[in-house]
Amino acid sequence: MITNQYAISSSSTSLTCAPLVPSSSSSSRRRRLPMAAEISMTSHVARAERLWQQFFSDPSQWWDRRFDKKNSRFPNFKHKAAKKAPRIDNRFYPPRAHAKLASMVKCQEQGQSCFVKPQISGHASRVVRKEQLWQEFFSDPSQWWDNRLTKVSPKHPDFKHKRTHEGLWIEGWPNPPWVRAKMATMALGQLQSDAGTRSRVSDSCCNDDHVSKLCQAGRLKDALHMVELMVQQNSQASFQAYVALLKGCARMRALAEGKRVHALIVQSGLNSDIFLGNILVDMYAKCGNVLDARKVFNKMPEHNVFSWTAIISAYADHGQGQEAIHLFQQMQETGISPDKVAFVVVLKACTRIAALEQGKQLHLKINKSGFQSDVIIMNTLIDMYAKCGCIEDARQVFNKMSERDVVSWSAMMAGYAQNGFCKEALALYEQMKQEGVQPNTVTYVILIKASASSTALEQGKQLHSDIIRSGFESDVIVGNALVDMYAKCDCIERAHAVFNKMSERDVVSWNSMIAGYVKCGCIEDARGLFNSMNERDVVSWCAMIAGYAQNGLGKDALALYELMKLEGMQPDNATYSILLKACGSIAALEQGKQIHSDIIRSGCEPDVILWNTLVDMYARCGCVEHARQVFNSMRERNVVSWNTMIAGYAQQGLGKEAVTLLEQMQREGTKPDEVTYVSVLSACSHSGLVDAGCRVFDSMYKIHGVTPTVDHYACMVDLLCRAGCLADAEVFINKMPIQPDAVIWRTLLGAARNHGHVEIGRRAFDRVVKLEPENAAAYVLLSNIYGAAGRMRYQRQERK
Repeated sequence: MITNQYAISSSSTSLTCAPLVPSSSSSSRRRRLPMAAEISMTSHVARAERLWQQFFSDPSQWWDRRFDKKNSRFPNFKHKAAKKAPRIDNRFYPPRAHAKLASMVKCQEQGQSCFVKPQISGHASRVVRKEQLWQEFFSDPSQWWDNRLTKVSPKHPDFKHKRTHEGLWIEGWPNPPWVRAKMATMALGQLQSDAGTRSRVSDSCCNDDHVSKLCQAGRLKDALHMVELMVQQNSQASFQAYVALLKGCARMRALAEGKRVHALIVQSGLNSDIFLGNILVDMYAKCGNVLDARKVFNKMPEHNVFSWTAIISAYADHGQGQEAIHLFQQMQETGISPDKVAFVVVLKACTRIAALEQGKQLHLKINKSGFQSDVIIMNTLIDMYAKCGCIEDARQVFNKMSERDVVSWSAMMAGYAQNGFCKEALALYEQMKQEGVQPNTVTYVILIKASASSTALEQGKQLHSDIIRSGFESDVIVGNALVDMYAKCDCIERAHAVFNKMSERDVVSWNSMIAGYVKCGCIEDARGLFNSMNERDVVSWCAMIAGYAQNGLGKDALALYELMKLEGMQPDNATYSILLKACGSIAALEQGKQIHSDIIRSGCEPDVILWNTLVDMYARCGCVEHARQVFNSMRERNVVSWNTMIAGYAQQGLGKEAVTLLEQMQREGTKPDEVTYVSVLSACSHSGLVDAGCRVFDSMYKIHGVTPTVDHYACMVDLLCRAGCLADAEVFINKMPIQPDAVIWRTLLGAARNHGHVEIGRRAFDRVVKLEPENAAAYVLLSNIYGAAGRMRYQRQERK
């Protein structure tokens, strides 16, 4: 056999040369090939040698693919004519071929005519070849097509050689570091005119059409560079070029480039133009810089309705609805009448801040202005009334509309669903079908969510049938909503069937299915689906962790959190809250402290819900001091924060601290609710603070206007019974303004057994049996009362 140093792989009439990697085993341990295999390999080697002889006899008949092949499986050389030759699978590369290639490289270096170029493998070859191409480009740009203004995709090269068709990308890799600096020194217009480009441009390189095309293609930096070059050459950029640039910056949220365009506008003296000023305000607003938008607006010499609408929209879109309404009023004071766009923008501002009264005033102005027949304004009014909770006013606007589109119906249905009137939303859908209006994706999603909220499975099935008939079943958003609806209606089999039929799934699809399994308690199925996901977001992890926590598997939830950290996923506040609840449920104090540390290290800004969960976790783990430290460090507290801390004191029997915290809560202006008083009364009960408990109970309605519920009365009965005041407890029960339930009477019965009050126990027993005739525990308690009192006859009688 022939043993060579290099291997050849030739398919068709192609040649590939690469070093052969020697085997790690010794020659004595090599298996001898069968005779037929040796003969076949010898013929392959002979065929390879003939191919190499043909190559060296006339290299011009072969394509040199060493520098443009995609990977090692492609040949280095391929014959131009004989493309249909049989495939040859030789394993060995003749040494003479390697030596011949080396001599040809040497000839080329000496300037002799030679086809073969130096072979450099891997990354180095790409770097060297790219540098050679750029040197050729800068030495004679006329030999290259300039495609920067005409290419439709970043995959297409910026410059392409006219003869070899090799491409160059300005942002390509691996580019020499000097390319960008060299490009900056060359005039773009000169490059294009000298190169004879396919799309000739005028001597003014900052052509409106070219700048617009670059901006539309997302090549904002190139467009801006063109304008800056024009300004540097003391040429005036056109008005349309600045408009295209500003709109491109607004669309791509490119604030830095927008500021550069603004500086060019000021430099050119066009900053007083009202049209450019309006676009500048819009650009800054869409880039999130309301302050600079307001500065531009204030410096404008005059304003029109578009100027006011732009600045009002800036404030409305960034959560400053009150300022937007104030500017709308200022606009009217200056004598400018709002158009329909201005009305829509300010109505949306009212919607975001739930400014119902201002919205009603706007409704009157709309009617006076003659816009009551405008469909878009009426749709916005419906949305405003619905989100402010005035569903009847929304329906009145809907009924008075002379013309309705699918958005009108969808807005009204969404209003019903958001306000808990899911049946009305579904009924409106039937009316919509009767009037011949075709629903769209948004309509179906709203209705599916309404069915899920009201667990109306039959209506949901009917909707599913309508979706199939309408051809929306393949829509991924509709499919996700269907999976969620079936899961919430405890129909996990149908949810799984919809999920399997989806031709396209996104991460929301998987998350909805996981949440469905979790809701039905199928944790193993949820975890199996979770493990099979190719891509997970924080919601995926949160859903799976919540599934473990809700089903009492706190340790598994914490283990999954550790895996989440290993995969580099950053939890959000909702995930941290679930984890802390899991720690509290299993009293895992150390893990809770670790999660608290992770929250601090992550740099995220905890919301009030997360702070409340931290307080609750420490309290449930018996560490009230840490809970109080977290509570004191909170910059913002709501009533839940106070209730959580008071409940923590109640759980530990610290009644005095609970009462003190209630007083502090009232001093700081937070109004206690029903839950607050239940926690305080429970703390007083466990601490034996009868007088304090009575004072708190009396102040509930008389001072703070909180009407006591049966839970508060139950706490008071328990307080009196624990203190041994059974007679007072019975009087208190008899004077209750609401009907006592069996729990209250059982509390008195249990206290009668503990304190040996036979008569009170007998009366309490009669009330319990009347409310719960099958309650065996009541009979046992009364029997024990008689037994403890020495009345054996009564005891035997009751047991019979």
